[in-house]
Amino acid sequence: MVHRLSRLMSRLLAATTALLLTGGAGAAESITVASTTSTEQSGLFGHLLPLFEKKTGIVVRVVGTGQAIDIGRRGVADALLVHDRAAEDKFVADGSGAYRKDVMYNDFVIVGAKADPAGLKAATDVNDAFRRMGQGQAPFISRGDRSGTHAAELRYWEGAGVVAKGQPWYKEAGTGMGPTLNMAAAMDGHTLADRGTWASFKNRQNLAILFAGDSKLYNPYGAILVNPAKHPHVKRAAAEAFIDWLTSEEGRQAIASFRVQGEQLFFPLPTK
Repeated sequence: MVHRLSRLMSRLLAATTALLLTGGAGAAESITVASTTSTEQSGLFGHLLPLFEKKTGIVVRVVGTGQAIDIGRRGVADALLVHDRAAEDKFVADGSGAYRKDVMYNDFVIVGAKADPAGLKAATDVNDAFRRMGQGQAPFISRGDRSGTHAAELRYWEGAGVVAKGQPWYKEAGTGMGPTLNMAAAMDGHTLADRGTWASFKNRQNLAILFAGDSKLYNPYGAILVNPAKHPHVKRAAAEAFIDWLTSEEGRQAIASFRVQGEQLFFPLPTK
């Protein structure tokens, strides 16, 4: 009897130890997705992720940052959802990403004080709008964080022929879209924002959209699998399940159904 009890206790101890070491057989599988702040601050991830997790049982842990591609390059994430096409293509070309898939798009808008001191409402295109802001009639608050939005802003300044950095009216926030909008609101300044974050932003104060609608403000998002050949710890199967769901008919419908105050903010791209 004593020997049988001893053997039973040994087996229980071994089973308990194995459970602790593995985190439990029933522990949910999880992946880390590095993404732009706009997908979180707009509320999109709050809408999408519960649907994906319910379907697959895979928990998605999001790192929302302007440096999502840098995080992927270091292998700290399993997948990316980002909106800087040139940097995305380079990420895949240099072997940091296994592949990229189109997911969705929205657009950028220029916001500023309702009085419109730079006359942006009369701008003929985005280059004209940035030239007008370059006259320094109001502060311009830049993300300044190497994000997709910051990269787009720099392209627009270049297209307008304006050297903004170093000018007294040019302020670099070095942070995400929400805090940058807060700075613009506090200073009655201009900034470039993605429409999704702007629609969800509550502290608008005197800010309004002053320029939008130019085709150059098109803002596509792509999903990338971090390359398991370079980072063997990447959870390929689970990460691919997430990317495949985003680009499936179910995922595309989920993206299209996300609304803020009745407005659709992200539009799924056709699958290729």
